[in-house]
Amino acid sequence: MENQIDECCPEFEVSKWDKKREIWENRLFIKETMPTLFHMPFPPTIAKKITKMYGQVEKAGAHLPDKADTLILFRDPSAFRSEIYYSVSKKVADSQNAELSGTFVSRVFDGKYNEVPKFIKEMDKYLKENGESAGDYYIHYAYCPLCAKKYGHNYVTLFAKV
Repeated sequence: MENQIDECCPEFEVSKWDKKREIWENRLFIKETMPTLFHMPFPPTIAKKITKMYGQVEKAGAHLPDKADTLILFRDPSAFRSEIYYSVSKKVADSQNAELSGTFVSRVFDGKYNEVPKFIKEMDKYLKENGESAGDYYIHYAYCPLCAKKYGHNYVTLFAKV
């Protein structure tokens, strides 16, 4: 019998996402919202939401073929609410299905959650140098806290909708 290692977060490939431009046409996600306090989420809430979403995706058989392509995006429409988008291969019953479309420029940073404002400033500068500006930001955290410790990095990918 073959031993199978259950992987939590796949190893992140920086070169796959850093300084890339993608056009998304109705890219499928399921969506949840959660309360925040001045953009600071409550850790137990994040874990519950991600676990719930993972279960919905698992039940529907809607995982992407390559786990490394899965995006869990966070967007804060206000200081008191965050939206979570979990990428899927098909619509998921009993979930809030969402589609994202547009041109997105991505940059990868390595740092703590509280450094995101600094990363956004760096991204704004990068976009300005290329004659663009962000209409909105979506943030992908490559690793959960345990895997960040395991891999020795805490990669944050900013997706700027331009």
